[in-house]
Amino acid sequence: MNLNAKLIIIMLTLLVLAMITLFTLNQMSQNKLVSEIQESSTAISEILQKSVEDLTSESEVEISKLADYLKDARQKGINEINIINTEGEIIDSSDPEKIGKKRELKKLEKGLKAAPPWKKGVSAPSSKQYNLVVPVIVGDEQLGYVEIDLLLDNIREIQHGNFIRRLLATCVIFGIGTMLIIFLSRRYTHPIQRLVLKVRKVADGDLSVTVPVESSDEIGELAESFNEMVAQLRERQSLEERLREAEHLSRVGQLASGIAHEIRNPLNYISLAIDHLKDEMGSASPEKQAEIGRIADTIKEEVRKANYMVLNFMNYGRPLKLRRTHVAYANIIDRALMVLQEKLSEQKVEVKVDLAPDLPPLYCDQELIRNCLFNFITNGSQAMPQGGSLTLGASFADDTFRLTFSDQGSGIPPEDLEKIFQPYFTTKEAGIGLGLAITERIIREHGGRIEVESRTGEGTTITVLLPSGTEENPA
Repeated sequence: MNLNAKLIIIMLTLLVLAMITLFTLNQMSQNKLVSEIQESSTAISEILQKSVEDLTSESEVEISKLADYLKDARQKGINEINIINTEGEIIDSSDPEKIGKKRELKKLEKGLKAAPPWKKGVSAPSSKQYNLVVPVIVGDEQLGYVEIDLLLDNIREIQHGNFIRRLLATCVIFGIGTMLIIFLSRRYTHPIQRLVLKVRKVADGDLSVTVPVESSDEIGELAESFNEMVAQLRERQSLEERLREAEHLSRVGQLASGIAHEIRNPLNYISLAIDHLKDEMGSASPEKQAEIGRIADTIKEEVRKANYMVLNFMNYGRPLKLRRTHVAYANIIDRALMVLQEKLSEQKVEVKVDLAPDLPPLYCDQELIRNCLFNFITNGSQAMPQGGSLTLGASFADDTFRLTFSDQGSGIPPEDLEKIFQPYFTTKEAGIGLGLAITERIIREHGGRIEVESRTGEGTTITVLLPSGTEENPA
């Protein structure tokens, strides 16, 4: 239900409640007013009956009875009673002092009139007084008049009480309506304020925020629209990041193509020249040959490193073309350690291989996976400058290969964990920061992912998760 419908229902409910309440109070007031008028009419009827008796009586009027009757009649709004004969003489009165006095019949106004000024304030100055003159006629003969002074305070109190009750009822009803509206407004303003805070976070660049949809009205629709907008912004941000990465790879590829010819050819020439010099030094003394051979091997190793860095640079800037075959993971490890064993021995790094006995063959590009192993083993050995143990593990479960590389090095600082796979990020003085970036890309192209767990001062464990592949393993 939307906000407009809720407000309309509240207003209609208040209107119906007010009408029912006011109608009920008015009926109660009318019933009370009718009852009061009936009592006053009964009292007047009794007075008229008394006046007929007095006017037709030939004996002396008993004043005490009229005075006693007035004591009860005052509660019904009757303030004074005068019985006047046809000659204008007051023959009976609730006020004994007025008996025997004369009244001018011409000045007596028949019916109910407001009390004349000279009579107001006699007994109750603050009351609203009325004068009722009724002719007394028996048969065709008029016997006299009955003059009654009425105080209609009871009726006025009933009307005043009815007004006060209606006013209080109206205030209560609109008070309830006001509280309902305040409750409704707070219920709607709180989600809006929360949405404003979320919008500010999005404006600051935080696209991870979402707003819970708690209703199906306008606020709920606004929350859904906000969540859709943030989702589209996240998708756009992801596309922009991919576009920047593609542009970056394109620039790197262009740069790699330019330097490849300028660097690799001299490196190849230097490597061939060293082999030739080693062959030509056969006539030298054994000591000289050993020294020259050691120097030549060192030069070749440095040339190999430079050539490997150029290859990494070139591979990162060009699309990968996977040449997948089924190959045993143990064979890939052996080929990698064959090249790195001498360097690992110099660094006093012991490599332990822990492979599951039932490990099936990998369906992968073995050259690219071997490059990944180079990077993992090299980084692990460099993290242990004083030597240590490097463990290579592998297992297979749920159609997934789990390859682990654990070292006992200094670990990776927490603030660098999210950066190690970024291009050109490195903490080494001689590195260019492409080794792990290329490795992560190769694993991702194989449909896998890399997880890193590191504790400062204790070591690092890198886990590679690779799917078994779409091709069936050979029998």
